[in-house]
Amino acid sequence: MTVALPASSTASFEIKSANLPLVALLLKSPDLGLLSRELALRFGDIPDFFDNDPLIVELSALAADLTPIDFSALLTLVRQYRVAPIAVRGGSQAQMAAAAAAGLVAAPDARVIAPASSAPANAKAAPAEMPAAPPPGALVIDRPLRSGQQVYARGRDLVVLAMVNAGAEVIADGHIHVYAPLRGKAMAGARGNTDARIFALALEAELLSIAGVYRTSEKPLPASVQGRPTQVRLIAGPDGDKLVMEAM
Repeated sequence: MTVALPASSTASFEIKSANLPLVALLLKSPDLGLLSRELALRFGDIPDFFDNDPLIVELSALAADLTPIDFSALLTLVRQYRVAPIAVRGGSQAQMAAAAAAGLVAAPDARVIAPASSAPANAKAAPAEMPAAPPPGALVIDRPLRSGQQVYARGRDLVVLAMVNAGAEVIADGHIHVYAPLRGKAMAGARGNTDARIFALALEAELLSIAGVYRTSEKPLPASVQGRPTQVRLIAGPDGDKLVMEAM
């Protein structure tokens, strides 16, 4: 005989599962002075790059390093860039204990997502799924950018139809297309997209960067691309990723 029992529920709250999008800081060195300088170099001129995004500190690259990490100083440092550090993963037992003492929650099941890459031509098609919402269209700028001006295409490509003068900055999470001379700074794949590229009608840039790998004017552009239509992309090599410039 089946017996149905009356159920009751709370009126003031419910407990449900939730997914939280995070950004991850893959810490490769315990030297916080070095981290401070490199964060300032990459994000110091982009105060709105992060929007109070929750952050997880990934320590797997340092799990075997016995150098202690000052987590209180680390959290103070990264909060300057409008992120909210909440969790940690991948560290040694001592590192995880120190992180917990600083207020970080252990998140061993969190997964850092690798940048998507193109599938090989002979790869089997995945089962059909409901189409995802299309990404936002490119941000199009049709005026010259003067020294001191900055444009950031968050979550999309950037298309500039006029000159990017020296001292100006163009930044995009995706590709950057400049259909005019590019004389300022260009940073594509700003949130780690290693497939992003930079295209310029006349490459004369002060700084080029893709996914954090950069080249400044201290190292002159090759004569084969200086002032010419050029694409810049990132390739992986045995000594790490490097920028490659190709005349078009």
